[in-house]
Amino acid sequence: MLVFSTSDKGGTGRSVTSCNIAFRLCMSGKNVAYLDFDFGSPTAGALFEIGAVERGISDGTGLHSYLLNEKETTTRIDVRAKSDRVELCRMPMRSGKLVLFPGDEGGAEFPTTGTAMVEQCVKLLSKVMGEFHVVIVDLSAGRSAAAQLVLEATAHPQLAEETVRWLIFHRWTRQHIMAASSLVHGPSGLLESGVGYGHDEKKLRESIRFIRTAVPNPFTQPGNDESAQARWLLKQNAALKKLASTKKLGQSTLLGETPMEPMLQWREQVILDADVDAKIANIETTTAFGELARQLTDDAVWETF
Repeated sequence: MLVFSTSDKGGTGRSVTSCNIAFRLCMSGKNVAYLDFDFGSPTAGALFEIGAVERGISDGTGLHSYLLNEKETTTRIDVRAKSDRVELCRMPMRSGKLVLFPGDEGGAEFPTTGTAMVEQCVKLLSKVMGEFHVVIVDLSAGRSAAAQLVLEATAHPQLAEETVRWLIFHRWTRQHIMAASSLVHGPSGLLESGVGYGHDEKKLRESIRFIRTAVPNPFTQPGNDESAQARWLLKQNAALKKLASTKKLGQSTLLGETPMEPMLQWREQVILDADVDAKIANIETTTAFGELARQLTDDAVWETF
């Protein structure tokens, strides 16, 4: 399974949520590859707490160099073996592999892609899919070269029949809802661009789900249910639900959501069950990540579009 994570805006929690989904999939026994295609800001190493590649790899063996220079190999890092966080290295033996393919430090976005780069991308994705149960590709935000590259690559005959899923991340605000809708449905959005590269529009549409991040619970905000603030919060939450439905981000296209999590507001990282046991993270957050991982790999969920 090939999974693309993207968003129209930065700051949506796309990368940290994707890393936590990857971790939860690994804990369930699946072998997971995490490809950092956020070429302008490759920070997956920091999220997995691998100090040597916090901002990408510096020796020219990252994904940016691989795609640009048509190299034969790219660096891969076993998270369990290389993470600086002891608890992350102590994943149970029954868990699967979790391997990071880092970007290049200072790699930046590509001005264009081109046939050679698309072919190189196809080769990379085909190879990695042959080794792992789930391949998560973290893309740059917006209508980036990375998004266009993988849209073109997945239309290639070598990948056209593979299971491909798109996760679109957005925060629970008016601006983010409208931006996420535009990224998918707007001019030069994923659907329009994908069709231009040869994708079937219906099949591509059915491969897309939205994830709402850092969603506050209006019922747990300060103040009693009869306060003016509580009534206003409930009213705004209802308005956002209506807007999401209007913008084609309603319940039928929603994979799930994550709650507000103080730990992630202060430090973006993989949240472990040990963090919940230590009472520094909320169990609702790890439950949400686990449920997203389960639904991502449940074919029945994706057949109910």
